[in-house]
Amino acid sequence: MERITTDVAVIGAGTAGLAAYRAARAAGATAVLIEGGPHGTTCARVGCMPSKLLIAAAEAAHAARHAGSFGVHAEGVVIDGAAVMERVRRERDRFVGFVLDGVNAIPTSARLRGYARFTAPDRVRVDDHTEVVFKRAVIATGSAPAIPAFLRALGDRAVVNDDVFEWRTLPRSVAVFGPGVVGLELGQALARLGVRVTMFGVGGGVGPFTDPVVRDYSAQTFAAELPLIADAKGVAVERQGNGVSIAYRDVDGKLATIAVDYVIAATGRAPNLRGLDLARAGVALDTRGLPTFDRHTLQIEQSALFIAGDANADVPLLHEAADEGRIAGDNAARFPRVQPGARRSPLAIVFTAPQLATVGSRFADLAPGTFVTGAASFEDQGRSRVMLRNRGLLHVYADSTSGRLLGAELIGPDAEHLAHLIAWAHQLQLTVQEVLALPFYHPVVEEGLRTALRDAQSRLDSLKAAA
Repeated sequence: MERITTDVAVIGAGTAGLAAYRAARAAGATAVLIEGGPHGTTCARVGCMPSKLLIAAAEAAHAARHAGSFGVHAEGVVIDGAAVMERVRRERDRFVGFVLDGVNAIPTSARLRGYARFTAPDRVRVDDHTEVVFKRAVIATGSAPAIPAFLRALGDRAVVNDDVFEWRTLPRSVAVFGPGVVGLELGQALARLGVRVTMFGVGGGVGPFTDPVVRDYSAQTFAAELPLIADAKGVAVERQGNGVSIAYRDVDGKLATIAVDYVIAATGRAPNLRGLDLARAGVALDTRGLPTFDRHTLQIEQSALFIAGDANADVPLLHEAADEGRIAGDNAARFPRVQPGARRSPLAIVFTAPQLATVGSRFADLAPGTFVTGAASFEDQGRSRVMLRNRGLLHVYADSTSGRLLGAELIGPDAEHLAHLIAWAHQLQLTVQEVLALPFYHPVVEEGLRTALRDAQSRLDSLKAAA
């Protein structure tokens, strides 16, 4: 078995791992990048990019079908499922290729193929061919979709988003379990492409929302487009030939049964940590199977180990993984002189229609009585109504004492752009009054943000007057 030594061993070559490797090298350390699975990052292969390609096709189909509302009639809209999925895979492979170009630019002497497992606190074995002795290590092994136990008996009829993007054509029908980020994006896109979709959730949660008013508005919005049982009861699934039979209680409590071609499990992802044998590295795991770490330094306890990206189950988003990888790699290189890295304002976006977003502190993150809520509806908002995309609700949160913008939860048209504006204001620690002093053009969707901010300022003024 070959033995190599290095300052920093980076386990995993996804977004976080690549950022960690580059940061360690930039800080003057030697580094080795270890990867056992396919290169290309979760985002490029099975996440953000292929899902947006599917959504783009769905948006084109939806626009064509609903053009008549503008007096524009597009007759005979046909969905070519094979062509849709061929473009998804072709463009997906282009995005993966860009990532592979970056990986291939790393010297071959610094890249190891194989799965790593710890044999001691300062070394890992890569498959059975190489032992890597290191001074510090960054764990960036990513995550994998989790299939609930009650769906596993369905065999190849139970799939995850990774599988969807390998389909050669579109199925006739699917059931989506989990109306979260992945479930909503895939479910709505498939429905708009002509697939019969039924969506099941537990507890009434929809998307990323914690604000009950925004959450309920979101549930009503999506339920108006496709069958959505946000708090499904009595669900039973059974494999029947090349399909699945699902029994459940509908929104009225009546027993219902549907037959679908596939079940999509969109119930979350689990960090890829099991095969690492972290106990041999001296790392204790909590009840969730995760190590304790500092999210500002990414250091695991007081060890020379760091964990970044989806592997730590903190904020599984690409831009967060890149930031975490950079912080972890830099701290691994400078260990033991570890220092907190700069973290950006929290920002999460769901690319449904309407889009969903959360920014900064969510409703559930805030203590009751310490903030005010400013609200704006997009149902009669000028630009939104012009475009016939006038479904939406925005809640912004502001500190009751200082007036500083604390965060927001929103569903609405162009939420991706509104969310960025709010995130920038949040990171700059602006007050509601300071944001209102900035320019707002007319007619634009952003005027909805001004409406919510004005509502928040009015509530702040009332609190001040009552004091």
